[in-house]
Amino acid sequence: MPDFNTLATRLDTAVYFHLADPATLDGATVRGMFVAPWTQPRLGTMNTGVVAPTLMLRDADAAEAAHGSRVGFQGRYFDVVSVEPDGTGLTSLVLREVMP
Repeated sequence: MPDFNTLATRLDTAVYFHLADPATLDGATVRGMFVAPWTQPRLGTMNTGVVAPTLMLRDADAAEAAHGSRVGFQGRYFDVVSVEPDGTGLTSLVLREVMP
């Protein structure tokens, strides 16, 4: 029987695969979780606090990301302005939309 870490990794991989959205990072397809101010619900009279679009990727997928990298998501394009690993195996790419 697999040990706990192996089982946790399998579960994490399965959940991430099913919940993540396809995007591109410098032309390569990646799966990540995209959040942006325009996609967040309002809670009462307060916004949820999301101020910049962000794509959260696994560290391995974000390894080549750098300031100025290009992200594509659902027909919109963004430049990476900050790469922020969180220490849990995920990295947030803070984005700025590129206007056509």
